[in-house]
Amino acid sequence: MDPRLSRSLVGVAALGATVVGWQRVLASHPTPRIGRFGNGMEYASWGDGPKTLLWIQGGPGSDVPRGLFGRASAWQFRPFLEDGYTVWSVTRRRHMPAGYTVADMADDHARLIEEEFGGRVDVVVGISYGGLIAQYLAANHPDRFDHLVLALAAGGISEWGKDVDRRWALARSADRTDEAGEVFLECVLPGDRWRWLRRRVGPLTGRLFSGAEVPAEDLRVEAEAEVAFDAREILPRIEVPVLLLCGEQDRFFTPDIVEETARLIPDCTVVRYPGKGHLRAGTSGRLPDDVLAFVHSQETARGC
Repeated sequence: MDPRLSRSLVGVAALGATVVGWQRVLASHPTPRIGRFGNGMEYASWGDGPKTLLWIQGGPGSDVPRGLFGRASAWQFRPFLEDGYTVWSVTRRRHMPAGYTVADMADDHARLIEEEFGGRVDVVVGISYGGLIAQYLAANHPDRFDHLVLALAAGGISEWGKDVDRRWALARSADRTDEAGEVFLECVLPGDRWRWLRRRVGPLTGRLFSGAEVPAEDLRVEAEAEVAFDAREILPRIEVPVLLLCGEQDRFFTPDIVEETARLIPDCTVVRYPGKGHLRAGTSGRLPDDVLAFVHSQETARGC
């Protein structure tokens, strides 16, 4: 047997065993409350604490986490829930018109906070694509939240990152799940040396996205909005303190882009995850603890 194929089969078997193990662990975690706001944005919510954390999802494409993903999110959000938060993970608007921008999406979130959360939330965490939206939310609607976190996001995106996300979104919008799986794996196994493995495992990975309910036009709109995204001009207008979390090997938001972003935001605290790329940093488990440490330090500084 080809040694590379043998290693691949071992890896797939290990992945399967890991998934089974996690299914057992996550069975004890609660499923989220799922619904739709009056403006059509959908949500999943965990906890019943008095404080509100708005989680702006990654992308392109946003979907309500259900089933195993919903329970996995409950595990991820557990530190927030134990600290007295109710967590709301919200999608973008559905059926956005062509030419809709990241700034337009930020306006949607500002109106959502006004209409559904009494005009203000305690914490906004924008992760990856959600972090792009959060930058415009901070610049244009600073009165809508108390604390802001940009998780695995920055004021610009590498050309490689824009290309990968665009191809992934277009493949998903056309229901080409095998291709979507291959492109997704480029985030984990980039470069030509891994192309053979991406092609073998891509169809299996693509099935993870086959049940998503994101309208095809929204995937395309978000992809084009990302290609056009450049927040450097508005970053100096962000007046609130910002926590910027980044992986030191993130190929979407590279160290030079992160450093430029931190320089342009007047009050920016940067926490780096050594040796981690985009996906590994997001799943490391450190993120909630770092968010809470930042929030608590800000509250202490303000005498709350």
